Amino acid sequence: SVDLLVEQALEFRPEVVAVADPSRRAEVAAALPFATVVDGLADLVEVADVVVNAVVGFAGLPVTVRTLTAGRRLALANKESLIAAGPVVQPLRGVQGAEIVPVDSEHCAIHQCLRSSSSQSEVARLVLTASGGPFRTWDASRIARAQVADALQHPTWAMGGKITVDSASLVNKGLEVIEAHRLFELPIDQISVLVHPESLLHGAVAFVDGSIKGQIGSTDMRGPIGYALDYPRRNRGAAHGLDLGALNGLTFETPDAERFPGFAIALEAGANGGSAPAALIVA
Repeated sequence: SVDLLVEQALEFRPEVVAVADPSRRAEVAAALPFATVVDGLADLVEVADVVVNAVVGFAGLPVTVRTLTAGRRLALANKESLIAAGPVVQPLRGVQGAEIVPVDSEHCAIHQCLRSSSSQSEVARLVLTASGGPFRTWDASRIARAQVADALQHPTWAMGGKITVDSASLVNKGLEVIEAHRLFELPIDQISVLVHPESLLHGAVAFVDGSIKGQIGSTDMRGPIGYALDYPRRNRGAAHGLDLGALNGLTFETPDAERFPGFAIALEAGANGGSAPAALIVA
């Protein structure tokens, strides 16, 4: 939305804005005399210390590639670019100091849990959690009759339409398993998913000595965003804390692949590798 972009730019007065629509650039430049107007999102990389890539879908790939090629820190909220183009993106990590700090709450949790580990060989398993979505307690026949409006009633997070529907089908959680596989370079079969309706434990790491470290936090994306922006420092007051004494308990369930077949399909694509995750993203 170019109109919203202009409205926000007038409020925050950035030095640079990107407008992909060539027919609107002159208009935007006239409305924002304090800013340089560039052609595309990837051009913003050149003026940034940290790039938050929260573009929806495969359109985020050019930003991911440009950021890592430029040796910047990538705060990644665009899972599709890493999942679909993993073989392209992976070799760019570490080039000239380039690094990825995940913004997805689950992967941010695992990133935090791994900070104390000196070697990948100490890791036995990664654990991602899922709220279960609006259909967690529905039977298969009822899910088959669900409407879009039903799928958009996410019980925990307020998100965009595509990711909310993907979450309702648990396809999104399958995508997150592939993303974890790419981010942390562990095989798919060493990554587990647990349905956790309270959405307070965002992720955990099981180590070879039998210990498990998990990250608990509020359902507030300011926490993961602040973590990625200021890493390796912690951003004071990024999100509100939790009163552990006020919690009524934490519950966990195993995902039902029969009621949510998209989840199993995503895991199969991740295990097959190659172009299969890209085909899954397109589908």
